[in-house]
Amino acid sequence: MVGGYRIVKRLAAGGFGVVYLCEDSEHRLVALKEYLPASLAERASGELTPTVKPEKQPLYRLGLKSFFEEGRSLAQISHPSVVSVLNFFRENETVYMVMNYLQGDTLQDFIITARDLKGDKVFRESTIRSLFDEILRGLRIVHQYKMLHLDIKPANVFITNDNKAVLLDFGAAREVLSKEGNFTRPMYTPGFAAPEMYRRDGVLGPWTDTYAIGACIYACMQGYPPNDAPQRTDKDRLALSLSRLRSVYSDNLIEVTEWCMALDPLSRPQSVFALQKELSRETERRYTKLSFSERLKMQLDGVKAAAKA
Repeated sequence: MVGGYRIVKRLAAGGFGVVYLCEDSEHRLVALKEYLPASLAERASGELTPTVKPEKQPLYRLGLKSFFEEGRSLAQISHPSVVSVLNFFRENETVYMVMNYLQGDTLQDFIITARDLKGDKVFRESTIRSLFDEILRGLRIVHQYKMLHLDIKPANVFITNDNKAVLLDFGAAREVLSKEGNFTRPMYTPGFAAPEMYRRDGVLGPWTDTYAIGACIYACMQGYPPNDAPQRTDKDRLALSLSRLRSVYSDNLIEVTEWCMALDPLSRPQSVFALQKELSRETERRYTKLSFSERLKMQLDGVKAAAKA
């Protein structure tokens, strides 16, 4: 039992915490997220309280405070596309966040399944547009509360069994740990993290989350994540990869993806509203067909890639 919740089983564990399936006092199922950063704290089997070495205590406390603030901020947000925080509390020298228990699969699971079917498209364009319209409605509210997500990726977008898209796993504690700690462990997800997240002096803002949204749209079209930002800074192949999707997806969707994923933060949508407005322009759906020479070049590139493999 933790804070009046009975732990049924562990659902997931990551670098920053553990998520449990629990029952509340009225036997309703909830998800309980515990702050337990693997790089700072250890816990012996059978123990409830984590052990933190004295030299790591200041950073552990800083992350703890940030995790608690995240819980407090998310508890104010009531939107179907943002995971609901029902309660948050301190116990066992750590912090717990109680959230709605969602049933379904992540967008990542859907992408892998669709990709393996080897159809002409991973997802239909109408599916991509309606899915991200839903996600952006939730993200817009989050930004209005002066919060950033900082880890938007297909694994953190949950599609419930009744077909609702919900944003999970907000990164406040992760952000504090990455700014303050000298860890080798990356605090970002390659392919989905904006270039400024790789730099200590990088200025983060709504444009950081819009980059990740663009990378998620790309993954929904290609079936794979884009190259990570440092690779793109050295040699950017994004435009080439997206050009291969012409005639499969509309020019507008390809342009929106490229706009979101601009390496320069000032060249991206500066707000979720600006992105929503562009993504809703379905009336102007034009498809530019690939020329014969472009198709031939793609075939040759495919043969070369197969030969290298």
